[in-house]
Amino acid sequence: MLHRPRRNRKSAVIRDMVQEHHITAKNLIFPLFIVDSTSQKTEVASMPGIYRYSIDNLLKEVEQCLNLGLYSFDLFPNIEDSLKDKMATVSYQKGNLYLRAINAIKSNFPEACIVTDVAMDPYSSDGHDGIVEGSKILNDETLEVLGKMALAQAEAGADIIAPSDMMDGRIGYIRELLDSNGFTEVSLMSYTAKYASAFYGPFRDALNSAPKAGDKKTYQMNPANAREALIEAQLDMEEGADFLMVKPGLPYLDIIRLLHDNFDLPIAAYNVSGEYAMLKAAIQNGWLDEERAIMETLLSFKRAGATAILTYHAKEVLEKGWLK
Repeated sequence: MLHRPRRNRKSAVIRDMVQEHHITAKNLIFPLFIVDSTSQKTEVASMPGIYRYSIDNLLKEVEQCLNLGLYSFDLFPNIEDSLKDKMATVSYQKGNLYLRAINAIKSNFPEACIVTDVAMDPYSSDGHDGIVEGSKILNDETLEVLGKMALAQAEAGADIIAPSDMMDGRIGYIRELLDSNGFTEVSLMSYTAKYASAFYGPFRDALNSAPKAGDKKTYQMNPANAREALIEAQLDMEEGADFLMVKPGLPYLDIIRLLHDNFDLPIAAYNVSGEYAMLKAAIQNGWLDEERAIMETLLSFKRAGATAILTYHAKEVLEKGWLK
C-alpha cells in the first residue's frame, strides 16, 4: 500500500502536527446570568456549575475569566415578575438591572467584550419574544420595543448586540436606529437560524422566562428545515448583520456548515443550556469522560465552521487547562 493514513496518527506529536482545527479562548463567549440583588451567587439547578450573579459578584466572575484569558461575555437578566408587563417597558428603562450590569463591567474592565441580548421574553409578562395580541405575536409593532432596547444597551456600553427574537426585519431596523444615533461601531450578532428547540429548558429556568401560553413556533424556525436558514441569513446579511448565529448548536451542525459555506460573515454557534445539562448529567453519572466529551463537543462546532462559540463550558475548559 502506497497510502497509509495511519502514518499520520502514529504519535501524539504527529497527530498534533496535522490537526486541522483548534479551539482557543479567543473563540469562546461565556453566557452569564444576572439578578438584581447583592452578594448573590446561586447555582442554576438544571445547570451544574452555572450561577446567577448579583452585579458585585458578576464583576468578580468577569475578573476571574479575564485572568484566564477569556474576554467575551453574553449577559442574560433574571427579572422580577413584578417588573414585567406586556410591552417589556423595563427592558429599556434607564438604570435597570441589565443596563447597570453592562455599565459596571465596561467601567471596571473596558477590555472585556460585552454581547447583549435583545428580545422581550425576559421582561414580558407573557414570556414571549414579541408583543402578544390574542394568540398572535405582533411582528412590526415589536420592532419599536426591540429598537429601544438595543439603543439603551448601546448607550450603556455594549460592544455586540445580539437580537434573539426572530422577528422579521429587526436587524435592519436596529442597524438603522443605531447608526442614526451615532453607534455605527456597535456590532450586530444576529440569531439568524434560531430553532424552536427542546434544548432551551434550563435557560428558561435560569431566567424564569418561559411563555405563559402557547409556544414560539410562529417565529422560531422549524427543526425540520435547512434551506429556510439560507433565506434568514441572506436577509440578515443584507440588513447589516456582522455575525450570523445558529442556535442550538449540536443538533444543527449541518446548519452551521451550510451558512459557513454560503456566506462570508463570521458564524457563531450557541452551545445551549440543554446541551450543557445533558452532557453534565452523563458526566456526573460516570457515563462519559468529562474532558474528552466537552472538548469533542466544542471541536465539532469549530469543524462545522463556527468562528465564535457561545458555551457554558468556556470558563471550565480554561480553568482545567484543556485548551492546548
